[in-house]
Amino acid sequence: EAMPDVDSWDVKILATDLDSNVIDTGSRGVYTQERVNGLTPAQLKRWFKKGSGDNSGNVKIHPDLQSMISFRQLNLMKDWPMTGPFDMIICRNVVIYFDKPTQTRLFSRFAGALANDGLLFVGHSESLAKVSTDFDLIGKTIYTKAI
Repeated sequence: EAMPDVDSWDVKILATDLDSNVIDTGSRGVYTQERVNGLTPAQLKRWFKKGSGDNSGNVKIHPDLQSMISFRQLNLMKDWPMTGPFDMIICRNVVIYFDKPTQTRLFSRFAGALANDGLLFVGHSESLAKVSTDFDLIGKTIYTKAI
């Protein structure tokens, strides 16, 4: 929605998780109404279809949006099947579960996978201070790759 003309952009989203159940749910694109309560009526109308019959109370992601997203299982500490460069990596509320040396390795991997002007988004309880010098803070939880 922030893009002025989404049809002129080549948007591809890679959504990953370690949990195969999360990947299955995302791939199906069907959610309970409660999961989308924070969206505006305009967003709901544009990006979701209301369920009926057995799917009453659920919503399904619009095919135009769903076609932009690939869901893959990924263990952040193992080999990555993707190489980048990525314009943006969003890794929220995951890194806090790793020790500092592991965080350092992970942020280094993120830096290697990001385009030179790429952005890294982390969770509010996460910080790269004393963990990585590969990024510069540009917002509360937004970093840009240091060049």
